[in-house]
Amino acid sequence: MEVYEKIVSLLSEQLGIDKEKITPESDVVKDLGADSLDVVQMLMAMEEEYGITVSEDDAANLRTVSDIVAILEKK
Repeated sequence: MEVYEKIVSLLSEQLGIDKEKITPESDVVKDLGADSLDVVQMLMAMEEEYGITVSEDDAANLRTVSDIVAILEKK
């Protein structure tokens, strides 16, 4: 499963929304309704899944689904 599909699955499960409603351009907070706790939980799940650490600077720049995919592909 590619990174994008994993992120969509994670967000869908965590936020309780249909995968079809999630696009690369979806803003995690504004479009998908995530709150700060959801974002922290998502980051923790990504770090565990990929064995990486997302810096505070990188985390501050994660707005859209494509931002998340880009940071994971970079690591």
